Amino acid sequence: MVGFHSSALDGVAANPALPTPLLLRLLAFDGGGEGPPFQALYRPGLPDAAVAAIVAHPLAGVRIDFARSAQAEPGQRARLVDDPDPEVRAALAWGPDRNHDPRRPVRPLPDPVCGRLLADPEPAVRERLLRSRHLAPRFLASLARHPDPAARRAALRVPEALAADERAGLLDDPDPGVRRAAALCACPGDARLTSALLRDPAARPEALRRGLLRRADAERFLAEDVHPADLARNPFLPADLVDRLAVHPDESVRRAVSLRPELTEARRAAIDRTAGPLVGADDDVDWVAAGIADQEVLRRAATSSHPLLRRAAARSPHLPSDLLRLLAADEDVIVLTHLAVHHPDTPERVLMRVYARLGGTFSAWMATGHPRFPREGLAARFADHPEGRYRQLAVRDPEAGPGLIERLSHDPDVRTRQAAAADPRLPLPRLLAVLALPETACGAGANPALPEREMARVMDGAGVPR
Repeated sequence: MVGFHSSALDGVAANPALPTPLLLRLLAFDGGGEGPPFQALYRPGLPDAAVAAIVAHPLAGVRIDFARSAQAEPGQRARLVDDPDPEVRAALAWGPDRNHDPRRPVRPLPDPVCGRLLADPEPAVRERLLRSRHLAPRFLASLARHPDPAARRAALRVPEALAADERAGLLDDPDPGVRRAAALCACPGDARLTSALLRDPAARPEALRRGLLRRADAERFLAEDVHPADLARNPFLPADLVDRLAVHPDESVRRAVSLRPELTEARRAAIDRTAGPLVGADDDVDWVAAGIADQEVLRRAATSSHPLLRRAAARSPHLPSDLLRLLAADEDVIVLTHLAVHHPDTPERVLMRVYARLGGTFSAWMATGHPRFPREGLAARFADHPEGRYRQLAVRDPEAGPGLIERLSHDPDVRTRQAAAADPRLPLPRLLAVLALPETACGAGANPALPEREMARVMDGAGVPR
């Protein structure tokens, strides 16, 4: 049995053809105290009757799972705002945490619901809301005058959305944490604020990285070798101090210098960063991330000889066609992987290369889920390929016939058998046969061609009450 595949019941719970009466029967399942399979809670387009059953389910874990669903509509999840269990409300406040596809952002809860969660009597609910990645900018901006200091700090996540008087008020806030956060937002344009922040150990690394530095401060921290990698990233650092950090003994400091935006390519290449192969290196570069839609920024990064800059550029969905073609020919596999994940027009050959190299991984899944991943002609190309990861692709071909799908359901590669088991072209007798096999039961259960009576029989066998 293959560990990452589960039972036929899990497949049925995910089956897009599952009739509403059977779905409601499954949602009422106790599951030995675990509740129904989570696939039933993470289905897109749940009917109102199903949402009502989930919201009223006696097991808090079921309601928590639904609160975390990226498939549910925000208004559906919002029905948990009055849940009696604070853990459920905290999960709702935090939002979906199984949304793995960055191409499909989570829609935030309605502002009034967020306001009610922010007024929740349980501190954990309020704290989870303010840390959520899924809040609308307008809601965050509305917190600038909130009585809770944590809420005012959260407003500073969108400083550009705040009015000038709100930003000024937060700089004079009675709460020291709010004042620090506001000062860190403003320090790139204020040397006085930066100097004050450098006296605060909690703020020092970020102030060194972003703040408008006085030369005396920069020289002092350079001489003391305090947070040199942060200092090396500071956009206001004088050129002669940049040169000194470029020969720092620490590879991470030299790497930070090599990523500075003002360097020429010749100067960048002259920095010794050969101590490491950049495997696992952080490829999120501040100035590229800040200019993720800026064509000039993207051009400078994408045409650089520095692989970390090209990787940072490849994260942008806004690359123009010439830069996309340039990066699609890159020899750095991480550049190609970022293109497969982030760009809507990534060429087929790049998607196929990422899939071929990383089959079975998250990145390969992202590549096959890309709208430009090929489908037509895959059966002719790969049905007889010596590697199983390619034979799986034959199932994706819309022209593959039932005979081929049945043949692939007997394939020696388990993932190919699982893909064939889930395909609606699989002849019914074979579908029923693979439904009884542990390694293909989940895929067969999810097959939309599975008759309703067989779905009901799976539920009967799993002990789901009628």
